[in-house]
Amino acid sequence: QVQLVESGGGLVQAGGSLRLSCAASGSIVSINAMGWYRQPPGKQRELVATITRLGSTDCADSVKGRFTISRDNAKNTVYLQMNSLKPEDTAVYICNAQDFSKVFNYWGQGTQVTVSS
Repeated sequence: QVQLVESGGGLVQAGGSLRLSCAASGSIVSINAMGWYRQPPGKQRELVATITRLGSTDCADSVKGRFTISRDNAKNTVYLQMNSLKPEDTAVYICNAQDFSKVFNYWGQGTQVTVSS
């Protein structure tokens, strides 16, 4: 089992920045990809960005150039630096970890990000 604990959400004005963190514990050796999803109010969960253990990244077109995902394997932590935030970025941001087999997915509780106009 893997446990994920997010931090760093909050309320920010449009154009501002926030940095999310997600610390993993438990069966860490089984984990390859870690990443962030988000669920806007009344909408489905969507991928924001992912990063593999070796540092290969992927992100949604809607956040390219504004959000950066990074990872500290020594601290078992993944970060999401969010710049130039827009009201449409408002959502619950949820940390994800996936094992090497891609069979098991683990989820955090989520952290609220609210961007005011």
